[in-house]
Amino acid sequence: MNVLLSLGFVLTWSSGFIGAKLGAGSADAVTVLMWRFLPLAAVLALIAATVARASWRGLTARDLGRQAVVGALSQSGYLLTVYYAIQLGVSSGTTALIDGTQPLVAGALVGPLLGQYVSRTQWLGLALGLTGVAIVTVGDAAAGTGAPWWAYLVPFLGMLSLVAATFLDRRTRTPVAPSAAMTVHCMTSAVVFTALALARGAAAPVAETSFWAAIGWLVVLSTFGGYGLYWLILRRGGVTRVNTLMFLMAPVTALWGAAMFGEPFGAQTALGLAVGLAAVIVVHRGGAGPRRRDRGHSGVRKACTAGA
Repeated sequence: MNVLLSLGFVLTWSSGFIGAKLGAGSADAVTVLMWRFLPLAAVLALIAATVARASWRGLTARDLGRQAVVGALSQSGYLLTVYYAIQLGVSSGTTALIDGTQPLVAGALVGPLLGQYVSRTQWLGLALGLTGVAIVTVGDAAAGTGAPWWAYLVPFLGMLSLVAATFLDRRTRTPVAPSAAMTVHCMTSAVVFTALALARGAAAPVAETSFWAAIGWLVVLSTFGGYGLYWLILRRGGVTRVNTLMFLMAPVTALWGAAMFGEPFGAQTALGLAVGLAAVIVVHRGGAGPRRRDRGHSGVRKACTAGA
């Protein structure tokens, strides 16, 4: 996997937690999410209808419906829980820490669901990554945020939603161009968040510079950067490798939070960053790539690598 792509993914994905906190300071979570996706969906739809028609050829209504479900899980469900947790008072670093348990869930399911081989060395790397997450979690929890105890359960729902979307996409037999997939995902999220905002009476944008700065941050860095690179690296490197990079999100987000919001960053966070980096190296060297256990998964593999 390209090192620059991995580095860009870690930085831009972690920026989403910071953008969520920036937006939470000026508006309701669904308001921020509505205005993050509504203009973006309109622009992507225009591009799809003009200069990117080729990427839609051969796609059926069933293919588009499947991508809409993937988008609802990977964007709508995931982001709503992240934003809501941060709005409740959970720090951006802690939210990223909880999200960091995703590789363990994905690693446990990749064999039964996709028939992909996970080596012993890769399992060692996953366990090492969990250790890094635990180290940072202990240090962050000791600082205290004032959020209710149940608020820390909210990000777990988002993590499971993203895992479900990842496996659903990997089992898709029809190749879908990344540009087409992102357009469907963003349009789905625009519909979901607009409906939620209207239902809550929170659709009106906030007339503050900080609000629109947060929207710009989220669209450029988080959506085109983090979300786009997630699916690109997933198709090039497989589920285990892309999810291992998630171990770096918590400490990197903690660095962002310390620099921008004064959130605590001590020796334990630094140690967790080092352990997480070691986990990424171990997993990436633990195998040349996912292997098929039987011929029954060949269609899945071909669909997932198409367009990479």
